[in-house]
Amino acid sequence: FSDKQTGVYNGVQASSYMSQVSQQLRKNPGDPQAQAFQKGVLDASVMEGKAKKYQALISGAVYIPKWMADKTAADNSSITNVSYVDVPYSSIPDSTIKVSDGEINDYIKKHASQFEQKEETRQVAYVTFDAGPSAQDSASAEAQVLALKNEFLAAKDVKNFLQAKGTTIPYYDEYLSKSQIHQPVNDSLFKLQPGQVYGPYKDAGNYVMAKMIDAKVLPDSVKVRHILVATADVDPQTRQIVGTLRDDSTAKKRLDSAIAELKAGKNFDSVCAKYSDDGSKATGGVMPMFATGTMVPEFNDFSFTGKVGDKQVVKTVFGYHYVEILDQKGSEPAYKIAYLAKQVSVSQETDASAQNDAAKFAGSVHNIKEFYDAAAKIGKTPFTAAGIKENDYTINANNFGMSNSFGSNRHFIQWVYGGEVGDVSPQPERFTQKYVVAVITGINKAGLPSAQYARPMIEAKLKAGKKAKMIIDTKIKGSTLDAVAQANNTTVQQVDSVAFQAMFIKNLGQEMAVLGAAFNKQLTGKMSPPIQGEGGVFVIQPSAISGVAPEQGGAEAQRIAATLNLKRQQGNFVQLLVKEADIKDYRSKFF
Repeated sequence: FSDKQTGVYNGVQASSYMSQVSQQLRKNPGDPQAQAFQKGVLDASVMEGKAKKYQALISGAVYIPKWMADKTAADNSSITNVSYVDVPYSSIPDSTIKVSDGEINDYIKKHASQFEQKEETRQVAYVTFDAGPSAQDSASAEAQVLALKNEFLAAKDVKNFLQAKGTTIPYYDEYLSKSQIHQPVNDSLFKLQPGQVYGPYKDAGNYVMAKMIDAKVLPDSVKVRHILVATADVDPQTRQIVGTLRDDSTAKKRLDSAIAELKAGKNFDSVCAKYSDDGSKATGGVMPMFATGTMVPEFNDFSFTGKVGDKQVVKTVFGYHYVEILDQKGSEPAYKIAYLAKQVSVSQETDASAQNDAAKFAGSVHNIKEFYDAAAKIGKTPFTAAGIKENDYTINANNFGMSNSFGSNRHFIQWVYGGEVGDVSPQPERFTQKYVVAVITGINKAGLPSAQYARPMIEAKLKAGKKAKMIIDTKIKGSTLDAVAQANNTTVQQVDSVAFQAMFIKNLGQEMAVLGAAFNKQLTGKMSPPIQGEGGVFVIQPSAISGVAPEQGGAEAQRIAATLNLKRQQGNFVQLLVKEADIKDYRSKFF
């Protein structure tokens, strides 16, 4: 409901249309178009309004009392010095500590809220077979580019040549500043003379040949103002025309009228507001400082090759602009370069070879043991992808040994949820440049997870707890730090100026239990009981707690910062609503 020429929302038009929809629904409740608008726009708008009101209630309820802000400010300005002895967990070999499934289950039950999941998840083990471009595929792409080198050199109309031959790097028929060009061989490109060619060279999966068209010194950045009389509705992302607004003759006459008023002495801002179709008319048509390559070619060309004060009519894909150059800053070399680029693609032979290897592997295994044994025979180490949900469309790319997302593969997820533990994928699944063969290794029902599933998350923590008990029972001896240090053949260490608000302690790392004990006033000047930390068992002796100058703004600054932080967290309240809601999700049965 926005004006096609101005982009301004038209409330009257919206209200009129909604009235028509309401009347149509009353006359014909089954009208599919009216129903779609009701559900997709009106009902959705009501829900959006409710959500905004809820968020506003949460945001408005956030309050930090003064006493809390005062205490936080005082705490955060506290420091102390700490003497300590630590006995690291690494002093006890991991191999001597065993954690049973029963112990893991007991831990899960004690921390049920941390581990409980509302929906089932599954996990698979998988191996991959590379279906990326081979050396031969790479050589083929390079040969394609080389075969066109002489034609590229001789081409007078580079734009049409590249359109005819095809290139994966579109031709930008204007100058780009040196700092705006990002090629892996920049140093070599900038040495070229007009008409010379460099390459082929490899860049982001392409073989590229670059031709220097021209070079000159241009400003680094430019500021202009303009009036646009639009002729086309243009997609701002692709800059492709998606509709016609005016014919050229009508547009030229409208712009001529604007220019005539300017020449008659009228203010640019008012004329721009009256005639311009660009969003910048709200600021007098001013386009703040921009670098080369930011605007469409024709606009860019005049802005950078003209002089401050120059005015000119410029035709672009958007329509007719009346442009005035207001300012230009700096100067640096700028280049117009054409790139002939061919992508390195996977040949049918390469793809078939990888698919055959993967299919042969899939056909030779029928359970988890056979899967791992067969993988070992061909020198592959299976990876694990866990936490797969029934309605997922993608699997984390890193889980599949790939650095980039490989897109959706709903078919694979459906297979995972249609099988049982031990089932092997019947045929290889294609993910970007890899074929994947998987075996289902775990089904974790809604509720608390099994010990097998949770072991990787819990085992290290339970081992540390067992080590801590052994260290406390056998190695913490004596009533002074010196005695404890002597019993463990070590020395008493000290760390100074430990801050209450610190997240890390120098030389110790993130030991929050130690940090808390260091500011326990009852321990000042005394040896603490043994403290089970993250990296070992500690015995500490803190000195008196002192203060430093509070941060600028003091308690009030703390109150404002804490309030803003809580308001940023309001999205978490929505997640709590989701967690408490009773939702039955059947999408996976249909999609």
